[in-house]
This record gives sequence, C-alpha cells and structure tokens, in this order.
Amino acid sequence: MTGRVFAVVGPSGVGKDTLIAGAVAQVPGLHWARRVITRPEAAGGEPFLGVDRATFSQWAAEGRFLLSWQAHGLSYGMETSEFASVSKGGTVLFNGSRAALSQARDVFPDLTVIRISAPSCILAERLAARGRESREEIEARLRRASYDLPDGFPVIDVSNDSTPEAGVARLLAGLQPVSA
Repeated sequence: MTGRVFAVVGPSGVGKDTLIAGAVAQVPGLHWARRVITRPEAAGGEPFLGVDRATFSQWAAEGRFLLSWQAHGLSYGMETSEFASVSKGGTVLFNGSRAALSQARDVFPDLTVIRISAPSCILAERLAARGRESREEIEARLRRASYDLPDGFPVIDVSNDSTPEAGVARLLAGLQPVSA
C-alpha cells in the first residue's frame, strides 16, 4: 500500500505552517514532515531542526536528505525518515519550495501540490508580525511572491484569506480523495 505526499507551497506569509499544523491537529493520521534548515531554531515559525551550514553539508554528503534546496540564503532539507509512513499508506504534508518541485516529483511521481494563496496586504501583515525581516525585506519578498508552478503537477488551490480555522477547513477539504 502506498500513501500520499503533498507539497504545500506558496509565498512567505501565506500561512503554510499554520494550515499544516491545524490539519495535523485535526487528523492524527497526517504527518507533517519536519524540515532541516540552516537557521537558528530560536527564529521561530514551524517546528524545524536548525543546523549550521557545515552540519547541513555533512548530512547532505551522507545522503540523509531525500530532498534539499536553497532559498532566501538558507539551505532546506527533508530527511528520508520523515517519509517512512508513505510506504505504509500514510499521508505526508511538507512545506516545500516551488523551486524544488521537480526534484520532489522525481522522488514521488504521484506528488500533489497544494498551492496556498492570500492577498498581498495579508502577506505583508503576517510577515511584519513575525518580526524577522525589515520593512524593505518584506517589500522585496512581496515583489518576488509568485503562485506560478512548473507544468505537469496535480494542484489543489487553497485560499487562506480569512481565519486560520477557515483555511484549515479548506486544506482538509482539498485532501479528501476525489470521488467518482
């Protein structure tokens, strides 16, 4: 039995981690694959393992990552162990990068992308509330924000433009199998 893997993508501040956390809290069988990031864990946000660049490089050389990519000056990796439940029929969600989707499809041919969206004004508010970036950095992020995806992926679009509860409900509805 093979499970399902969903890459949750969207610009910074769209609420990917909030929606994944809410979905996992409501559906215990879902697994949120934890990322390894070259960022201090004290920076907050999603539950992730923060490592320095040397450790990340060593782990990559050892083959610990099933997926890895670079974005915003950081390295991101997904350890192979985070996807173990897929072979037993489990469902895994991971906060991914549009730039890494082709690599992810090579690993998971049946990968489905969940594209989270929200208006720019909401993204700006959420990014400012994090307190990790200056106003100029936030403005630059908003200029780079895109919802474009590589061709050939099944895509589920989820709007996260109101309350977290509404966004989680939309995400969970998108995860339901399509009935014939």
